[in-house]
Amino acid sequence: MTPVGSAGDVHPFVGIGRALRARGHDVVIVTAAPFERMVTAAGLGFRETVSAEIFDRVSRHPDLWNSFRGLKLVLGTVASYLRLGYARVAEVYEPGTVLVGHALSFATRLFEDKHGVPAATLHLAPSIFRSDFEQPAVAPERDLTRAPRWIKRSFWWLVDRFLIDPLVVPQLNAFRRELGLPSVSRVFRHWVHSPQRVIGLFPDWFAPPQPDWPQALHLTGFPLYDESDQQQLSPALVEFLDAGSPPIVFTPGSANQNAASFFRAAIDAVARLNRRAVLLTRYTEHLPSLPPTVLHEPYAPLSRLLPRCAALVHHGGIGTLAQGLAAGIPQLTMPMGFDQPDNTSRLLRLGVARWSEPSRFSGETAARVLDALLSDPSVAASCADHATRLKDTDALTRTCDLLEALV
Repeated sequence: MTPVGSAGDVHPFVGIGRALRARGHDVVIVTAAPFERMVTAAGLGFRETVSAEIFDRVSRHPDLWNSFRGLKLVLGTVASYLRLGYARVAEVYEPGTVLVGHALSFATRLFEDKHGVPAATLHLAPSIFRSDFEQPAVAPERDLTRAPRWIKRSFWWLVDRFLIDPLVVPQLNAFRRELGLPSVSRVFRHWVHSPQRVIGLFPDWFAPPQPDWPQALHLTGFPLYDESDQQQLSPALVEFLDAGSPPIVFTPGSANQNAASFFRAAIDAVARLNRRAVLLTRYTEHLPSLPPTVLHEPYAPLSRLLPRCAALVHHGGIGTLAQGLAAGIPQLTMPMGFDQPDNTSRLLRLGVARWSEPSRFSGETAARVLDALLSDPSVAASCADHATRLKDTDALTRTCDLLEALV
């Protein structure tokens, strides 16, 4: 299994890996060094790709959370580690192995192309899928769904030609030529999807499949794995939760090291609302001084924390929003890039959330929007409805079944 990205990208792979291990399979996760403890604690094998120093440098980079420059930073980094990723896959591969790749696991797709081995691509969010029908949102509530087909196709051609392919294709095709493979282009149009099996880790009511999505696609639902069976809430957090009214949780993303303004706004917002807050971040450098009504935690399993909270304020990541839906609480998002604008648009359609532009996210704005969310009975009803829909789902089992069928 080869996840690429932050903890939100790695967690689902670890959860699926544990479920596969319980079925008797050997599982090795090939990913960045900071996740070694998470992987080995789950009883899975680990191989390092990106070092802790490189991961820290990328996650600390201010461009990471820019909608345009962040994509360039990530794709450039992924392309530069293509050969190392391929070498790590080759080291752990043995006959009979099934490869399970992330959308950005270019090395895994390349290994599949070269050797014709059983493989699947896991997609965490629906924004990866292009279509001539319903389009992923490029900004919350803004997409090209109603545009003529030629405009939709022209838009994606321009994105590929001038943004994505220049960052990926030169290094990818140079390596493909060395391996005796033909060149590829427009890699996100088709190539990132395994022709054997594609699995979407979200339900169809969150993102209805379109007629031209990959034929090999199966949707299994949100995996909702967050180490909650291994990690309890800290004693300090339990004491805080027991001591007063349900707090509002603020998290800017597990890899975000540039969220000082977000946390200042969080503290201001709860002061205006006369509410309490929990701030989640592993990085303390961007935290301001905290009043007694606000608690900082480096990490807490959301499946244990959120059911005891009033609302969730976050960046719009797919794993975070799924936990918010499962807990049945309203959400305020501040989408910055990647899949976050599309995820936010889908939350808005479900009637469980509101959003704010990052440049306008302030204590005053957050307080006003949260007050409206928390006082709206229709939002409460929608939250309860979707929490009920998630209670009886078992995405891990369905995903494992699909992967086992490739053996």
